[in-house]
Amino acid sequence: MIKFLMNRKGIGMEYRKLGRTGITVSRLCFGGLVIGPLQKNLSIEQGAEVIAHALLRGVNFIDTADLYQTYDHIRRAMDLTGIRPVIASKSYAYSREEAKRTVDKALTALKLDSLDIFLMHEQESEHTLRGHWEAFEYYLELKDQGVLKAVGISTHHIAAVQASLNIPEIEVIHPITNKAGLGICDGSMEQMLQALEQAYQKGKAIYGMKPFGGGNLLHSFQECFEFVTSIPYLDAIAVGMQSIDEVEMNVALFDNVAEAGKCMADYRPENKKALHVDFWCEACGKCTRRCKQNALSIMDKKLTIQHDRCVLCGYCASACPVFALKVY
Repeated sequence: MIKFLMNRKGIGMEYRKLGRTGITVSRLCFGGLVIGPLQKNLSIEQGAEVIAHALLRGVNFIDTADLYQTYDHIRRAMDLTGIRPVIASKSYAYSREEAKRTVDKALTALKLDSLDIFLMHEQESEHTLRGHWEAFEYYLELKDQGVLKAVGISTHHIAAVQASLNIPEIEVIHPITNKAGLGICDGSMEQMLQALEQAYQKGKAIYGMKPFGGGNLLHSFQECFEFVTSIPYLDAIAVGMQSIDEVEMNVALFDNVAEAGKCMADYRPENKKALHVDFWCEACGKCTRRCKQNALSIMDKKLTIQHDRCVLCGYCASACPVFALKVY
């Protein structure tokens, strides 16, 4: 089901039903990772201003995670606007106890009694799904109680999408989808699309991530945008936005590619977004084990980045014991 509404500045925003969940979302989803400490590290007030601007421009869907540490930014944006968006969060929890802790943390920080969507974070295959199943069963209990409205997985792996096909309890899938297939760990974009089409036919809700490859594909933004929006089974697409200018650019993009091109022509970021290693890096290797893209390695006792593999997710920073990695 597709409908259009006019946002508060007059630009048409497309809204869709998210699979069979009964949840209506804007086609443009606010990707919450980039404003948090793993990337731009905006203050709560700064991040809230960016989110609030998106909400006032008609974006009613926010993707975040326990890892991202952005609940306070979202809560503040809700206070500023009086708008309650659709919120999707994620957790790496394996056990019932850890699942309870992460859901309680989200509800407390957001000052909410319920969450719209909760996902098992970065699932890889049927084996990781099995390993997280105790936590997932807890999410299903919360769904029965009305605390969660829908549950599912986020993934960089085709195998996880395929594994979900035979699990009706997985209602929502949040996969990597971009023209180059950048960030897919076990195959091509064509193979991912084949799996997603099967998931869609089974009634799964699907919203994509990293349509511009974490910023690596912005040189061909129009082609990237046309690619993801041409996929009929993507209900929404999460795009990271770090500033009001980026919100304006992406709202325009989802309304009119030509208009977005004008915005992009005028937009001058402070610098090209990249993964940076500070001089105090100890080359311990923990980040290399955390990186699912195999973009990091230790050579001659120094951390080396293979930038053509890096999707600028910043997840490696969460594994660094000395906080030497940053995306900005």
